[in-house]
Amino acid sequence: MAIREEDAREELGETPGPTEDELQEAFDAIVSDGAQRLHRSWREVLTTGFAGGLEVATGVLLLFAVYAETGSHLLAGLAFSVGFIALLLARSELFTEGFLVPVTAVAAGRASLAQLGKLWSGTLLTNLLGGWMFMWLVVRAFPDLRATAIESAVHFVDAPLDLQSASLAFLAGIAITLMTRMQHGTESDPAKIVAAIAGAFVLAGLQLFHSILDSLIVFAALHAGAPFGYGDWLAWFWYTTLLNMAGGLFVVTLLRLVRSKQMIQDERAAAGA
Repeated sequence: MAIREEDAREELGETPGPTEDELQEAFDAIVSDGAQRLHRSWREVLTTGFAGGLEVATGVLLLFAVYAETGSHLLAGLAFSVGFIALLLARSELFTEGFLVPVTAVAAGRASLAQLGKLWSGTLLTNLLGGWMFMWLVVRAFPDLRATAIESAVHFVDAPLDLQSASLAFLAGIAITLMTRMQHGTESDPAKIVAAIAGAFVLAGLQLFHSILDSLIVFAALHAGAPFGYGDWLAWFWYTTLLNMAGGLFVVTLLRLVRSKQMIQDERAAAGA
């Protein structure tokens, strides 16, 4: 029996070609969101990045509080998820969340590399600034957490640049970008919150090397009188940032771009890029 074209289309979905409807919808959402973020003014980039630093720092405060009471990094990681949930619902910007979505928008011809550089640089600096200021307040408001902050920070600043440290930073880039991918794969706010909790649990619970989150832990320790300085933080921060980017860009983002090759070509053609 011959299958009518209408019946075949209803069964296969609305997207022409072999592409699944869900993948096309997720791709369209990523490109649209990325283009909006990349076309922000400097004022918008800096303010959303600063707010993102404050929100992640809120999670760090809860991480300290729970770890001080329980001694469990896994429970502290769950507590930290409040920071990622706040980041999600407030629609602020975190530097390491800027890999999959903006890069896909650039690949699709909806924004430029210069705009991507503006987003990355502005968000990175203001995440750190907002977090630094919030951690100063935390140390003054909760002096009992100073020892916890210093103990937590030593795990990062005392780590040698070896294969283990590089792997921890690379995995952190994969984990945060996978969290972003999951959140853009659904329109359900509860599902996005679950992804935020999962991302926080992996990053903070397993003490992966995350350039922003762990920098705020180090800042708190420095404000608390840690036996190390900003030079020790920089010696850890530079390679962690680069490996976070490598993990996020060359694993999750690259696989997504390869999977979406035809959609990217169609989008660039439609945009005249």
